[in-house]
Amino acid sequence: MTTDPADSLAFFRAPLASLPGLGPRLAALLARAVGGDTIRDLLFHLPEHFIDRRSRYLLKNATAGTIGTFTVEVMRHDKGDRAKSPHRVVIRDASGFGEVVLFHAARLAQFPIGAKLTISGKVERFNDRVSLPHPDYVVPAETEVGLPLIEPVWGLTAGLVPKVVARAMAGALARLPDMPEWHQSSILRARHWPGFAAALRALHAPGELPDDKPARRLAYDELLARQIAFALIRRRRRKRPGRSFHGGDDLRRTALARFGHQPTRSQATALAEIDSDLTAPHRMLRLLQGDVGSGKTLVATLAMLKVVGTGAQAALLAPTELLARQHFTTLAKLCPVPIALLTGSLKAAERRRTLDGIADGSIPIVIGTHAIFQKSVTFHDLGLAVIDEQHRFGVDQRFALGAKGSATDMLVMTATPIPRTLLLSHWGEMTISRITEKPAGRTPIRTTLHPIDKMAEVTDAIDRMIARGGRVYWVCPLVSESELLDNAAAELRYAALAERFGDRVALAHGRQPIDIRAAALDGFTRGAVDILVSTTVIEVGVDVPDANVMVIEHAERFGLAQLHQLRGRVGRGRAASYCLLLHDRLTKAARKRLAILRETEDGFRIADEDFSLRGGGDILGARQSGLPGYHLADAERDADLIAMAHQDATMLIDADPTLTSPRGQAVRTLLHLFDQARAIRALAAG
Repeated sequence: MTTDPADSLAFFRAPLASLPGLGPRLAALLARAVGGDTIRDLLFHLPEHFIDRRSRYLLKNATAGTIGTFTVEVMRHDKGDRAKSPHRVVIRDASGFGEVVLFHAARLAQFPIGAKLTISGKVERFNDRVSLPHPDYVVPAETEVGLPLIEPVWGLTAGLVPKVVARAMAGALARLPDMPEWHQSSILRARHWPGFAAALRALHAPGELPDDKPARRLAYDELLARQIAFALIRRRRRKRPGRSFHGGDDLRRTALARFGHQPTRSQATALAEIDSDLTAPHRMLRLLQGDVGSGKTLVATLAMLKVVGTGAQAALLAPTELLARQHFTTLAKLCPVPIALLTGSLKAAERRRTLDGIADGSIPIVIGTHAIFQKSVTFHDLGLAVIDEQHRFGVDQRFALGAKGSATDMLVMTATPIPRTLLLSHWGEMTISRITEKPAGRTPIRTTLHPIDKMAEVTDAIDRMIARGGRVYWVCPLVSESELLDNAAAELRYAALAERFGDRVALAHGRQPIDIRAAALDGFTRGAVDILVSTTVIEVGVDVPDANVMVIEHAERFGLAQLHQLRGRVGRGRAASYCLLLHDRLTKAARKRLAILRETEDGFRIADEDFSLRGGGDILGARQSGLPGYHLADAERDADLIAMAHQDATMLIDADPTLTSPRGQAVRTLLHLFDQARAIRALAAG
């Protein structure tokens, strides 16, 4: 009999302290280990691995460092000569003698002399005798009651012992309700997957060593919940009235004439997809994904000019003032309409004039940073919002910008190539366009690896490159999550290079006053400076076509996506371009990762290779394994399930958009179980 969904959800949301044997102290420790304070968090804290205690060994055959289970007879107790010496229990079986080592006398009661016991624990050897220090389990040999044959091993935290987790898990499983089945029976049969509750029991209280089916079933539950949420949000967005923008052709022609080149086929395809959304009666929410240097800014500019050509306004949001100023410089050259820059560093009078122009519509295009979000910024008629490097902004910020207009279309961009697996799992509510080719004229970049202890040779090579007219970015090591330490590393490298190259070296990092940093970048852009030493502040927003050399210290500390972004700062002109990756001692895995950069400049291939090597993680940020925002899904193991869940969710919502069918009702429970609040709100709103 299936439990009422409301009762089921109440059980999962109940606090850990409601489980038997968990007082406030243990409940707090357990919550820290499982990442939450509810029974659901506990049940979703899957074992990291399992200990198999089924096999029995003779003492003489035991291998040091392994877990062994033995049936033995207790011969005697030996007390050490010194006060703090451990107690030793001599044991034997048919093959010979061994000993149990105890540091607490209280455990001697478990070993009555003459008793026949089954003992399981980690094996050591001392003076060619098998030793079992503080065995995990000691039970009567005739019954073996209390010995788990397959023991789950869960992640712990300081002060928490495995038996507390096991006891809490047993209490939760004993009360675990049956859940309505939200999967199609055909999928369960084809995959031989157990039910939801059965999968949890198979992992947390296994009677035999589990295969991958229970974990894969639970992963698909989570992935399907996310994909259904995306499908509901996409459907709701399609139903929300938008605006149809027709026009802007003259403005576009002028911009392309100023640009001097026609868009690539890939750019033209992406622009056509965007135009289709802009002219449709629903709101656009589209992700424009393109490799570094692929020409996303041109596509975004042409999209904005289409909207502006109808009398509406467009805004381009950048995560840093450096990138905003770069966009402003680029668009000022292309756009035949007034544009303005809105950042936190504007003087009061200039800011007032800019705000007035935005409010009365005389400024049709505004480029800015987070300053655009401020309440004082009022648009006359915001038709299109473009967000660059969108991963640096939260969903709430994205919608805050869209809310400054009526039925505002949204185009978000990223220069970091993202594997299809992560596109579906993390950006599934968006329609996606990809720019897969680079504009003509981009020169290949030769990428080489160099040990950091060859710094003198690298510096000599840089000297020769400068003598031939080279321009050099020198990116300093990613020291830690501390920007202060990263800046210090850049300052030390700047001082060392300035001793040799004098005022031909400039320094740029995030803690400098904006005018000092801008002066350094301007000097490099104008050619007054040959070497720009920096942190990753130059990762985006710096476009110096003459720069043809990129040096990256301690490249092994960076992610492949970030290294590829940095490398993309060069190769924009006609001169031969180089990327020198300086590294310390490399692990085999690190060498394999860096070798990928040496082999290819295809950002999409790099992203896929990085994903297969390390898992998805937050491919745009610091976390480098797993799938972002997931508890039960694993990037490498479950990559195939993401596309399957995407198709399943799309078909379900097309057939049952209100989730009122028997399966739809079960799926509603699934959405609540996995906290898909936005999807539930979309469902409630119809």
